[in-house]
Amino acid sequence: MGHRNLENQQHQAVDGLQNLFSKANRDLSMVHNKLHKEFQQVYPDHANPMKLVSRVKKIEEEMSSLKDQCRELLAAKQDLIDKARTILVGNRLIVQRLQASTGAPVTSECDDPAYASFNQIIDEWTTHVRSRTEDEMGVSPSDDINRLLFSAIVQGD
Repeated sequence: MGHRNLENQQHQAVDGLQNLFSKANRDLSMVHNKLHKEFQQVYPDHANPMKLVSRVKKIEEEMSSLKDQCRELLAAKQDLIDKARTILVGNRLIVQRLQASTGAPVTSECDDPAYASFNQIIDEWTTHVRSRTEDEMGVSPSDDINRLLFSAIVQGD
């Protein structure tokens, strides 16, 4: 009989535990449903705050990648400007020497609208980078454009 009593007590304990888990499950389902209804009432278009947090985290990761790509683009743009300026200035000097050696009038910057336009674009770019860098980093205006660009790129890190 002692064995049956022990079995009966174990069954009662298991039944009690099962009832406790069932009640906890019902309570948690009720809380879940209540929160779900509150979210639907509080947030427009059934926006789930957890999904919104997930989206914000994903956007932050994408922003980091986009920032890196922008830095690469900025550096490539500066490299292109430096190369274009070097080639254009070099070619212009060669043309001026050829003009001088043939006795033709040497074209000045004032008489060359394409060259003046190019210099204006370069100056605007330099001013833009310099002003942004000075505002954000306190870099001296006497720094050259490549140093300013480097500061602007590194500043973001």
